[in-house]
Amino acid sequence: MSEPRISVLLPLPLAGPYDYLAPEDAPLAVGQYVVVPLGPREVRGVVWAAPSTTELTEKAEKALKTVIRVLDAPPLTQDVRNFVDWVAAYTLFPQGAVLRMVMRSGAQLTPPKPKTGYVLGKTPPQKTTEIRAKVLAAAGDVPQTAQVLAAAAGCGVGVIKGLADAGALVPVSIDPDPPYPLPDLERPGPRLSPEQNAAAEALKADVVAGGYKTTLIDGVTGSGKTEVYFEAIAAALRKDPTAQVLVLMPEIALTLQFIKRVEARFGVAPTLWHSDAGDAGRRRAWRRVADGGARIVVGARSALFLPFQNLSLIIVDEEHDSSYKQEDGVLYQARDMAVARGARKGFPVILASATPALETMINVTQGRYSAVTLPGRFGGASMPETETIDLRAAPPDKGQWLSPKLIEAVDETLDRGEQAMLFLNRRGYAPLTICRKCGHRLTAPHSDTWLVEHRYENKLVCHHTGFSMPKPKHCPACGAEDSLAACGPGVERVGEEAKARWPDRRVAVFSSDTVQAPGEVKGLLADMAAGRIDILIATQIAAKGHHFPNLTLIGVVDADLGLSGGDLRAGERTYQLLNQVAGRAGRAEKKGRALLQTYQPNHPVMRALISGDRDTFLAQEAEGREMLGFPPYGRLAAVILTGEKEDQVRAAAQTLAKAAPHAKDVEVWGPAPAPIARLRGRTRMRFLVKAARTVNLQAFLTAWRADVKTPSSVRVAVDVDPYSFL
Repeated sequence: MSEPRISVLLPLPLAGPYDYLAPEDAPLAVGQYVVVPLGPREVRGVVWAAPSTTELTEKAEKALKTVIRVLDAPPLTQDVRNFVDWVAAYTLFPQGAVLRMVMRSGAQLTPPKPKTGYVLGKTPPQKTTEIRAKVLAAAGDVPQTAQVLAAAAGCGVGVIKGLADAGALVPVSIDPDPPYPLPDLERPGPRLSPEQNAAAEALKADVVAGGYKTTLIDGVTGSGKTEVYFEAIAAALRKDPTAQVLVLMPEIALTLQFIKRVEARFGVAPTLWHSDAGDAGRRRAWRRVADGGARIVVGARSALFLPFQNLSLIIVDEEHDSSYKQEDGVLYQARDMAVARGARKGFPVILASATPALETMINVTQGRYSAVTLPGRFGGASMPETETIDLRAAPPDKGQWLSPKLIEAVDETLDRGEQAMLFLNRRGYAPLTICRKCGHRLTAPHSDTWLVEHRYENKLVCHHTGFSMPKPKHCPACGAEDSLAACGPGVERVGEEAKARWPDRRVAVFSSDTVQAPGEVKGLLADMAAGRIDILIATQIAAKGHHFPNLTLIGVVDADLGLSGGDLRAGERTYQLLNQVAGRAGRAEKKGRALLQTYQPNHPVMRALISGDRDTFLAQEAEGREMLGFPPYGRLAAVILTGEKEDQVRAAAQTLAKAAPHAKDVEVWGPAPAPIARLRGRTRMRFLVKAARTVNLQAFLTAWRADVKTPSSVRVAVDVDPYSFL
């Protein structure tokens, strides 16, 4: 009889689990985290299948290695393991690559060493000094570290240790990852409008009834969608004392104001999960999510893959946002994966947006999703008036970017003591740097991507690769001195123009380059809310989720940006972005106004924004997509080949093209060079596969790739449901 074997999935790009021998002295259960040998390394993994006693050959059995040890972490639940398997099958990425998103680095699997804290003892010191008295006054029943007590008393840690030796302070163990405070479910929520209350009651009924259901909160900007889904969160946590709720948000910056709203409603801050949380913060969040102690979790798209013990409700805020699409590593759409996770485990999913994605609206009209609507702003505030400024008839002065009509509107707004925002969704000072003498365009090394000037830092930056360099004095192509010119505007350039035109006003630039740390973001938002900024120059980071009571004017510097190119969602995305940014104006008592500078005032997007007729615009978009068989009426997948040598990539692409299976209702377009044909020194070729909704696209792609052996020097990636076509 063979020794019992277990299957262990490793967080590596491997197609499936590997077999190991279970240790004799440590019975293993499915889902436990273990350390196993892999060649010369020790690797953390998860027990993926129960022990098997299927007979092996003597040679095969001798080749098996034994699990080294079991890790002290809550086991991965069957729900999460099933989700990993499903995501791998849907995205066509290896199971191990998906598991890595759950396990992260693996460092959080080892409990941190306890810290030593001190509480006030019952034995007063025989000798009391002024410093010792300060330490004892700062101490109490709540443990504090020696460093904290020393800082409070203005002394060294030696004084604390001396008091502990004397019995005046008692050392106790402190958990470095303490449990999160529990939300106060009896805390009353804010007064809801009749429309909000009706929507909240519908969502609460779904939560109480249990089972899977996806519901869209379709509400205009400022309608109070957050307060509505807070009621659903409270209902889920009341229903089950072990329930956990996940709120997904597209931007880290949005969480800063959101935290305050959660605290106001539930008395505690939520558990945060995002890239700026720091190693210690992420470790604590991961372990408390895993043991069920984190009840309300707020995070970016990767939070969907946290190892929840009992995930019972997911809210996807700003569900239309393209930031939910992961473009590196495992390629997935977090909104769609959230719906899939709710459907597979059987719990409700709530989507919220003022500008829902076309895919979501079609799911509503076809009955796959339900919807609740909030057609008006909360508290009687009115929607902003939206107008276009035809730049053909009223262009800005030469070398400037603000038209006379927009300048006049800003002047009037400032004279009334109100705030204005000038919006341009383009970071940096200028999107292109060109030599005036020879016409050379500066690009990132080994890439076709333009270098963007960031004048505040005197750098040229590539936003695709992260490359940056000081702006050179000479043209790298012809050597001409001081010939490099900035072409086109970015927010920094608009900020420069605003500061020159309104020198006595307080102007601030808000982008991910100018305001980076969470503390800086918090400070800028606080200054804007308090009226300490007159004119805010901003990118899309300020387009959603923010409430500035005195902001009444939005000026969009380039409303046409985003309408060009081959992106099938270009019009929809532009409408969503401009509608969201216009919605920042007039959210309180004062009426708002949005002015859109455009060369295409009759474009369907502009007409929809002016009329406020979203549904007609979406119907036109849907008609065009349906006619072409594009999502949501058809399915798309991209196949991207990359390699360092262009000839090898092209040869591999041609081989793949010849092997494409002939299948009904499937079209394979390409291969063709990607719009950004060279990135980080690697040549890029693309295929686009279009199929009917009835086609098993994953099966087609798997069969196609199985028939072709691609050289190891060429990487092939599949993007099911692509959002970027670069």
